[in-house]
Amino acid sequence: MIKPWLYVPMIVCAPCCIAATAIAPGISVISGVTAPGAQPDGNSIIVEAPQGLIVFDTGRHAAHTQQIVEFAKTAGKPVAAIVNSHWHLDHIGGNAMLRAQYPAARVYASSALEGALAGFLANYRKQLERAIVESEKDSAAQASMRTEIALIDAGPKLAPTVVIEASGRRVIAGRELDVHLEHAAVTAGDVWLLDRKTGVLMAGDLVTLPAPFLDTACPKRWQAALGRLARTNFKLLIPG
Repeated sequence: MIKPWLYVPMIVCAPCCIAATAIAPGISVISGVTAPGAQPDGNSIIVEAPQGLIVFDTGRHAAHTQQIVEFAKTAGKPVAAIVNSHWHLDHIGGNAMLRAQYPAARVYASSALEGALAGFLANYRKQLERAIVESEKDSAAQASMRTEIALIDAGPKLAPTVVIEASGRRVIAGRELDVHLEHAAVTAGDVWLLDRKTGVLMAGDLVTLPAPFLDTACPKRWQAALGRLARTNFKLLIPG
């Protein structure tokens, strides 16, 4: 059973409302946005580390990722590392923008994006191309879909520089974290983090509100992964 403390980010309706919320010493959250007629952003978690900032998931839209850049500027610290929970575009879409701003940042993730680019995302791209043609009178919708295509085409700029192949304790940007890898749960490879110092668990889309998203998931393995989360000694869980 999941322990009782669950951080529920506020869902807002416009990118201008995004703000970082401190939820533990040295850890802040930029809540994801759900805007009418647009794809969502996932939550981004920023962890202060000796070598700079660790960003867990980077969002999808430029307005969301720009908030991470502004946070870093205000903190006077570079983004030293990016950790992606999984390859869904609302969690990795900001990678290219952050890497352009902070080229020394290392990107940690599973290897699952490679298969997604050849399979799920390739098919999604074809669907978007067809939808653009069918939406010839809706320029706003076309622009949104072209942005999605551009994200998919940015594949190498979204990919990890450090592939997480197994669970274990790691030092990232000078901060020790428990890094966990789940196989074939939400996606082929899902990463979640535990910061023992604060007891904050960063779950990615292993935990989503108000309901799970099953488009790329294996329910049985997902259930097993949730069992491992429940057995973890955390104080606060942040969903995807």
